[in-house]
Amino acid sequence: MVKKILLLGGSAQQVVAIETAKEMGYYTVLCDYLPDNPGRYVADKYYNISTTDIDAVYDAALSEGVDGILAYASDPAAFPASIVAERLGLPTNPSVSVEILGVKHKFRNFLRTHDFACPQVYTFHPSQSLDAVMTAIKNFNFPIVVKPTDSSGSKGVTMLDNSNELGAAVAYADIYSRNKILIIEEFITRGFPAVIGGDIFVWDGKIVLYGEMACLRGGDGKGLIPIGKRRPGGLNAFQERRIHEELQRLISLLDIRFGELNIEVLLDKDDDIYFLEVGPRAGGNMIPLQLSDIFGVDLVKANVVAAMGSDPGLHVKNNTGCYMTYVLHSSIDGVYDRIDFADEILPYIYRKVLYKKRGDRVEAFDGAGKALGIIFLRSDTATRMNWLCERMDELIKVKLKS
Repeated sequence: MVKKILLLGGSAQQVVAIETAKEMGYYTVLCDYLPDNPGRYVADKYYNISTTDIDAVYDAALSEGVDGILAYASDPAAFPASIVAERLGLPTNPSVSVEILGVKHKFRNFLRTHDFACPQVYTFHPSQSLDAVMTAIKNFNFPIVVKPTDSSGSKGVTMLDNSNELGAAVAYADIYSRNKILIIEEFITRGFPAVIGGDIFVWDGKIVLYGEMACLRGGDGKGLIPIGKRRPGGLNAFQERRIHEELQRLISLLDIRFGELNIEVLLDKDDDIYFLEVGPRAGGNMIPLQLSDIFGVDLVKANVVAAMGSDPGLHVKNNTGCYMTYVLHSSIDGVYDRIDFADEILPYIYRKVLYKKRGDRVEAFDGAGKALGIIFLRSDTATRMNWLCERMDELIKVKLKS
């Protein structure tokens, strides 16, 4: 009998998981609420249902008799996947742990309870009066960050140096909030200059791949929107060890058994480790492909294998050189024409993934969902990679039709 895998989400970044599962000989069943998602044209069977509709996903999984469920690179689908897998006795991490990792205020409470570093936080409903919110955060130190508790990729996130624009920040966060619970937290002053992002991979409760990288950020100087990752990222051996220790402690406390998880970490001036997020799914912006190149493994395949209950058998090695991804994006709305790459950058690009074709509508970039594509770069030296990072706006020009 051919085994079946249920995949939750068929976006451009998720198609690779569907393709990989098919190449491995599995019958692929896809759920996605968007009727024209690209994954439906790849999967063997398609259900036009929301990946967050637990009962509908359960019915589809039961009807198809699937052997595993994978919410690849999807925050909203991770919790439903764990619930449905538990109901059907399929491989999964504990749904209570997946929920803690996927909802920011629950994650912050968990961190405080277990003595992880955590900033001051305040949780509230967007309908709460601004006066009441201001009173609640009167002892907070600015800057503060206002965000939804159930979104990712910096969607709906605003950093404020004072309270003047608090109302606008709350309204913006509310747009991206499904559960209508928002959070305000003190901004963490970084000792290490970059946010540390990337993915880890867990098997049998142990982290078998640590893929931490330095984050590249954009967004009108706010430094909140992810526009790429690079490795090596500049951490010293002590900082790496501290991050690894705290990550394994977190994984053990939550009884995470397997799979790829997306991380965002800050180090303060004392090298204390602050977890911004540990998402219970593979990272977006094609992080699994980037880490596969760096470590000589196939993380997409590993996600599929683990979801089906088998040991992915990762044999990690470190390839030489510096690796970077860069998210192609536009700062304004318009109609896509082309992207021009300067001759100086071309020798370092080894993979291009473009989501748009000429004539497609383009929206101003405020998160991964509005990316035009991703390029993968490699250099033999950090000096050359630094040079590329500093000149991306000069080397890459997005052209829109007038």
